[in-house]
Amino acid sequence: MSKRSTAYAGIDTGKDYLDAALHKRSDQLRVRNTPDGHRALSAWLRKHRVKRVGIEASGGYEMDVVAHLRRDSFTVVMFQPAQVRAYAQFHLQLAKNDKIDARLIAACTAAREDEDIHDPPDERLAPLAAHLTWIDQIGEDIVRHKTRLETCRDACGQAHGKQEIARYKKLEKARMALLEKEIRRHDDLARRLDLIESVAGIGMKTAILLLVRMPEIGRLSRQEVAALVGVAPYADDSGSRHGERHIRGGRKRVRAGVFAAALPASLRHNSLLKALYQRLRAAGKAHKAALVACARKLIIFVNAVVARGTPWQPQGAF
Repeated sequence: MSKRSTAYAGIDTGKDYLDAALHKRSDQLRVRNTPDGHRALSAWLRKHRVKRVGIEASGGYEMDVVAHLRRDSFTVVMFQPAQVRAYAQFHLQLAKNDKIDARLIAACTAAREDEDIHDPPDERLAPLAAHLTWIDQIGEDIVRHKTRLETCRDACGQAHGKQEIARYKKLEKARMALLEKEIRRHDDLARRLDLIESVAGIGMKTAILLLVRMPEIGRLSRQEVAALVGVAPYADDSGSRHGERHIRGGRKRVRAGVFAAALPASLRHNSLLKALYQRLRAAGKAHKAALVACARKLIIFVNAVVARGTPWQPQGAF
């Protein structure tokens, strides 16, 4: 179907309601964010011959309607809030409400080039990602209790805080074991998980993170995987000025997990990264710059291992 003849829609997602709008048309619809509302939305989209729908990520409230629309054979384009905001700023659109946002997302959807539309993610990963988010939140609870202990001078408070930390750590370990068990119910996911963990310096926690939050792993180039994680250096030049290159963007939770793995990997667990870190430090690079380089190399190793389908071998890492 040509782009000219395609009808595009945008959906602004809220906890209770969904606001839908068509690109360059006045038709709009509001339904409840419930299974009945999703069915009504699908019928309305089919009535207007819509094939491609854009939705802005909204803290998880969009997950059920996205799954429903994809099951109903609609092409769903997910936008990050920053993308929609940048599009609005470019078009000098300052007003904001649910209906305006829906029209704006519809315009973003129409502007998206066909070659930028990717296949929908593996639907098995969504519940795994939700489980992993729960585990992440348990980890955040542990950090908060540790922070409180640093300033607590009361003996009873200290004892209670340590008990809570132990309880949360036990829960975190149990939930991670259950998540691994859920993953291993699927032979293909279990094989990919083992390939990721085979890379020296990647533990099970990081392997699960990469499997669940980076389904593209193994299908990307070195440059693409580094950019997706957020460890690709970007130039900061203008005219005759050559600024220092910086990393930015990427998936926040994935980037944090890769950095957490890269530090011990570059100091102890991965001989190639250890040599790289020492060489960069000897050349005068700061610790942080050397660590970024090691994190980038680590995710490139993982990507290559999954792409090849064979476990990690240091001599063939490059």
